[in-house]
Amino acid sequence: MPKLKTHSGTKDRVRVSPNGKVRVGHANMNHFLGKKRGSRKRSLTGLTTRSGRMAKNIKKNLGV
Repeated sequence: MPKLKTHSGTKDRVRVSPNGKVRVGHANMNHFLGKKRGSRKRSLTGLTTRSGRMAKNIKKNLGV
């Protein structure tokens, strides 16, 4: 049985914490930031946690 390759897009966008939680950043923070309110930009910083079926699929793509 061949080894599975890591999904490159998932690898760039997602982190798995030491406890096994899947952490994902917010969208809409790369460009066109001048037209967004400061409070909106601050609320989009940081990471969110994914759980359930989505987290299971992400871990499968990462080979974890």
